[in-house]
Amino acid sequence: MPLMLLSIPSAAQGSPVLLQCPQHSPVLLRMSPVLRGSPFSPLAVSLQAAMPVEPLICSDTATRVSSVLNRDVKHFGKKHMFDASEETCWNSDQGACQWVTLDFPRSVRVSQLHIQFQGGFSSRLCTLEGCRAGEELERISTLYPEDSNAMQRFQLEETVLDKLKITFENSTDFFGRIVVYHLGVLGERL
Repeated sequence: MPLMLLSIPSAAQGSPVLLQCPQHSPVLLRMSPVLRGSPFSPLAVSLQAAMPVEPLICSDTATRVSSVLNRDVKHFGKKHMFDASEETCWNSDQGACQWVTLDFPRSVRVSQLHIQFQGGFSSRLCTLEGCRAGEELERISTLYPEDSNAMQRFQLEETVLDKLKITFENSTDFFGRIVVYHLGVLGERL
Protein backbone atom coordinates (compact mmCIF):
# COMPACT_ATOMS: atom_id res chain seq x y z
CA MET A 1 0.00 0.00 0.00
CA PRO A 2 1.47 3.41 -0.92
CA LEU A 3 2.66 5.65 1.90
CA MET A 4 1.78 9.32 1.86
CA LEU A 5 3.26 11.76 4.37
CA LEU A 6 1.28 14.71 5.67
CA SER A 7 1.75 17.15 8.50
CA ILE A 8 -1.44 17.36 10.53
CA PRO A 9 -2.41 18.61 13.99
CA SER A 10 -1.60 16.06 16.69
CA ALA A 11 -5.26 16.14 17.80
CA ALA A 12 -6.24 14.41 14.55
CA GLN A 13 -3.76 11.54 14.97
CA GLY A 14 -5.52 8.25 15.51
CA SER A 15 -8.83 9.65 14.29
CA PRO A 16 -10.66 8.53 11.16
CA VAL A 17 -11.00 11.20 8.47
CA LEU A 18 -13.46 11.20 5.57
CA LEU A 19 -11.78 12.34 2.35
CA GLN A 20 -14.02 13.44 -0.55
CA CYS A 21 -12.29 13.73 -3.91
CA PRO A 22 -14.12 15.14 -6.95
CA GLN A 23 -15.50 12.41 -9.23
CA HIS A 24 -14.75 9.65 -6.68
CA SER A 25 -16.55 7.94 -3.82
CA PRO A 26 -15.74 9.19 -0.34
CA VAL A 27 -12.94 7.21 1.28
CA LEU A 28 -12.48 6.78 5.01
CA LEU A 29 -8.85 7.17 6.05
CA ARG A 30 -7.26 5.93 9.23
CA MET A 31 -4.30 7.89 10.50
CA SER A 32 -1.50 6.60 12.67
CA PRO A 33 1.76 8.23 13.77
CA VAL A 34 4.89 7.00 11.96
CA LEU A 35 8.44 8.01 11.30
CA ARG A 36 8.94 9.96 14.49
CA GLY A 37 11.92 12.23 14.05
CA SER A 38 11.65 12.08 10.26
CA PRO A 39 12.91 15.06 8.28
CA PHE A 40 9.28 15.81 7.35
CA SER A 41 7.86 16.46 10.81
CA PRO A 42 7.29 14.79 14.16
CA LEU A 43 3.63 14.87 13.20
CA ALA A 44 4.13 12.81 10.06
CA VAL A 45 1.42 10.20 9.67
CA SER A 46 0.69 7.37 7.33
CA LEU A 47 -2.68 7.41 5.65
CA GLN A 48 -4.09 3.99 5.03
CA ALA A 49 -7.02 3.90 2.63
CA ALA A 50 -9.91 2.07 4.20
CA MET A 51 -13.16 0.92 2.74
CA PRO A 52 -15.10 3.08 0.33
CA VAL A 53 -18.08 4.62 2.08
CA GLU A 54 -21.45 4.03 0.43
CA PRO A 55 -25.09 4.10 1.55
CA LEU A 56 -26.09 0.63 2.78
CA ILE A 57 -29.87 0.99 3.00
CA CYS A 58 -31.51 -0.07 -0.26
CA SER A 59 -34.94 -1.21 -1.46
CA ASP A 60 -34.07 -4.78 -0.39
CA THR A 61 -33.33 -3.75 3.21
CA ALA A 62 -36.14 -4.98 5.45
CA THR A 63 -37.11 -2.24 7.89
CA ARG A 64 -39.25 -2.35 11.03
CA VAL A 65 -40.15 0.36 13.51
CA SER A 66 -41.55 0.25 17.03
CA SER A 67 -44.64 2.33 16.22
CA VAL A 68 -46.17 4.90 13.85
CA LEU A 69 -48.18 7.91 15.03
CA ASN A 70 -51.88 6.96 15.05
CA ARG A 71 -50.91 3.98 12.83
CA ASP A 72 -50.93 6.43 9.89
CA VAL A 73 -48.25 4.77 7.76
CA LYS A 74 -49.26 6.76 4.69
CA HIS A 75 -48.21 10.06 6.26
CA PHE A 76 -45.77 9.01 9.01
CA GLY A 77 -44.48 5.54 8.05
CA LYS A 78 -40.93 4.22 8.10
CA LYS A 79 -40.43 4.64 4.34
CA HIS A 80 -40.23 8.41 4.84
CA MET A 81 -36.84 8.11 6.61
CA PHE A 82 -35.32 6.94 3.34
CA ASP A 83 -37.15 8.97 0.66
CA ALA A 84 -34.70 11.93 0.71
CA SER A 85 -37.60 14.37 1.09
CA GLU A 86 -37.41 17.22 3.56
CA GLU A 87 -41.23 17.22 3.66
CA THR A 88 -41.78 13.70 5.05
CA CYS A 89 -40.70 11.84 8.16
CA TRP A 90 -41.20 8.79 10.34
CA ASN A 91 -43.16 9.85 13.41
CA SER A 92 -43.40 7.32 16.20
CA ASP A 93 -46.35 7.05 18.52
CA GLN A 94 -45.83 7.85 22.21
CA GLY A 95 -43.92 5.46 24.41
CA ALA A 96 -40.85 5.19 26.60
CA CYS A 97 -38.55 3.60 24.03
CA GLN A 98 -38.75 3.66 20.22
CA TRP A 99 -36.61 1.69 17.76
CA VAL A 100 -35.79 0.97 14.11
CA THR A 101 -34.38 -2.32 12.81
CA LEU A 102 -32.63 -2.79 9.48
CA ASP A 103 -32.14 -6.28 8.01
CA PHE A 104 -29.66 -5.92 5.18
CA PRO A 105 -29.97 -8.24 2.14
CA ARG A 106 -26.32 -9.27 2.61
CA SER A 107 -23.56 -8.69 5.12
CA VAL A 108 -22.29 -5.13 5.48
CA ARG A 109 -19.48 -3.36 7.32
CA VAL A 110 -20.97 -0.25 8.93
CA SER A 111 -18.84 2.79 9.72
CA GLN A 112 -21.21 5.78 9.88
CA LEU A 113 -24.73 6.70 10.95
CA HIS A 114 -26.45 9.84 9.65
CA ILE A 115 -29.67 10.97 11.29
CA GLN A 116 -31.87 14.03 11.15
CA PHE A 117 -34.49 14.51 13.86
CA GLN A 118 -37.13 17.16 14.26
CA GLY A 119 -35.98 19.35 17.12
CA GLY A 120 -38.13 18.75 20.18
CA PHE A 121 -38.79 15.16 19.05
CA SER A 122 -35.28 13.74 19.14
CA SER A 123 -33.46 11.22 21.28
CA ARG A 124 -30.78 12.19 23.78
CA LEU A 125 -29.48 8.61 23.81
CA CYS A 126 -29.30 6.13 20.91
CA THR A 127 -28.13 2.57 21.39
CA LEU A 128 -26.92 0.64 18.34
CA GLU A 129 -27.01 -3.14 18.39
CA GLY A 130 -26.08 -5.49 15.58
CA CYS A 131 -25.50 -9.10 14.71
CA ARG A 132 -24.71 -11.52 11.92
CA ALA A 133 -27.49 -13.77 10.58
CA GLY A 134 -28.64 -16.30 13.16
CA GLU A 135 -26.87 -14.57 16.08
CA GLU A 136 -28.13 -12.49 19.00
CA LEU A 137 -27.95 -8.70 18.94
CA GLU A 138 -24.90 -7.19 20.68
CA ARG A 139 -24.28 -3.55 21.61
CA ILE A 140 -22.12 -1.79 19.02
CA SER A 141 -22.23 1.81 20.13
CA THR A 142 -23.95 4.41 22.26
CA LEU A 143 -24.59 7.82 20.69
CA TYR A 144 -25.66 11.12 22.23
CA PRO A 145 -27.43 13.19 19.55
CA GLU A 146 -28.29 16.85 19.97
CA ASP A 147 -31.87 18.10 20.14
CA SER A 148 -31.62 19.74 16.73
CA ASN A 149 -33.12 19.84 13.23
CA ALA A 150 -29.65 19.50 11.69
CA MET A 151 -28.27 16.37 10.05
CA GLN A 152 -26.05 14.63 12.61
CA ARG A 153 -23.22 12.35 11.53
CA PHE A 154 -21.67 9.76 13.80
CA GLN A 155 -18.50 7.80 13.12
CA LEU A 156 -18.86 4.18 14.30
CA GLU A 157 -16.34 1.50 15.01
CA GLU A 158 -16.36 -0.62 11.85
CA THR A 159 -18.57 -3.65 12.46
CA VAL A 160 -19.65 -6.47 10.13
CA LEU A 161 -23.33 -7.32 10.52
CA ASP A 162 -26.54 -8.39 8.80
CA LYS A 163 -28.97 -6.71 11.18
CA LEU A 164 -28.83 -3.31 12.91
CA LYS A 165 -31.16 -2.09 15.64
CA ILE A 166 -31.22 1.58 16.66
CA THR A 167 -33.00 2.21 19.94
CA PHE A 168 -34.06 5.76 20.76
CA GLU A 169 -34.10 6.34 24.50
CA ASN A 170 -34.62 9.48 26.56
CA SER A 171 -36.79 11.38 24.07
CA THR A 172 -36.87 15.17 24.27
CA ASP A 173 -40.66 14.96 23.80
CA PHE A 174 -42.67 14.64 27.02
CA PHE A 175 -44.70 11.75 25.52
CA GLY A 176 -41.67 9.90 24.14
CA ARG A 177 -42.38 10.50 20.46
CA ILE A 178 -39.48 10.45 17.98
CA VAL A 179 -39.51 12.18 14.58
CA VAL A 180 -36.83 11.21 12.02
CA TYR A 181 -36.59 12.96 8.64
CA HIS A 182 -33.51 11.12 7.41
CA LEU A 183 -31.71 7.95 8.46
CA GLY A 184 -28.60 6.78 6.66
CA VAL A 185 -26.16 3.97 7.40
CA LEU A 186 -22.89 4.08 5.47
CA GLY A 187 -20.10 1.61 5.03
CA GLU A 188 -19.27 -1.25 2.70
CA ARG A 189 -21.33 -4.08 1.21
CA LEU A 190 -19.51 -7.40 1.55
